Amino acid sequence: MAIDFDYQNAFSRNFGWVSKAEQDKIKNTRVAIGGLGGAGGEHAVTLARMGFSKFSISDLDEFEQHNMNRQAGCYVSNIGKNKCKAMRDIILDINPQADVRIFPGGVKAENITAFLEDVDIYVDGIDFFCMAARELIYAHVHAKKIPNLLAAPLGMGAGLVTFLPSKMNYDEYYNFSKCKNEQEKFLNLLIGLGPSLVHKSYLVVPEAANFAEKRGPSTPMAIKLCSGMLVSNVVKIIIGRGEVIHAPRVQQFDAYKNKLKITHSPFGTRGPINRAKLFIAKKLVGS
Repeated sequence: MAIDFDYQNAFSRNFGWVSKAEQDKIKNTRVAIGGLGGAGGEHAVTLARMGFSKFSISDLDEFEQHNMNRQAGCYVSNIGKNKCKAMRDIILDINPQADVRIFPGGVKAENITAFLEDVDIYVDGIDFFCMAARELIYAHVHAKKIPNLLAAPLGMGAGLVTFLPSKMNYDEYYNFSKCKNEQEKFLNLLIGLGPSLVHKSYLVVPEAANFAEKRGPSTPMAIKLCSGMLVSNVVKIIIGRGEVIHAPRVQQFDAYKNKLKITHSPFGTRGPINRAKLFIAKKLVGS
């Protein structure tokens, strides 16, 4: 059934928690999302429902059946479809007036300038193990002074790391440039996202997390929590209201353990406590 879409009516229930002037800021903000699988796809849906109307989105993969437990765009009807194109259609089904630029081949050196054109904020939804693409985008958003947020599913919870211009940057926090190999970068990313390790105590099948095979377990609840945490902070950054916890502080909420942790790692993953946690993580993931 065709409808006469009205933006103000569609997102009117946001009013009260945000003002009409703040909703206008949200509407006119361009968000770039790298990766549209687990967390990235959920972020796209949540941002669209919050009334964000300008998107630059990328993903080179297609939906597969094993994505069904957690990915917002994974329906039987979308199996085999490019995630980027499928998520564009979902965003437009929420807001047909949205301006959605798509990069279905992923983000590479040759198109990153176009991907970040006019972008106000970057949301990282890239697969955990796609380190080259992550570092490429992180370097460019840092140079362009674009806020950069990553929320990662951890067990039945989520960890959120936010990088703001003029604050601690991603390399100071994750120490990627000093890592000896990709495996070490994965571990630094893991510890950086969940330094409290609150989730490690209930991994009942440890072999399900295996960095050598680039795979790990996931839950749909964690993905939902990721987007709740991340989009709340995107909104705070855009409207300029509310405290934004940024690196070297990290938020981790775990619904299984009923715990909220806010950790402070002034030396990032280089600190002595986090180095000890890296040793534990290596055993946890079979590294």
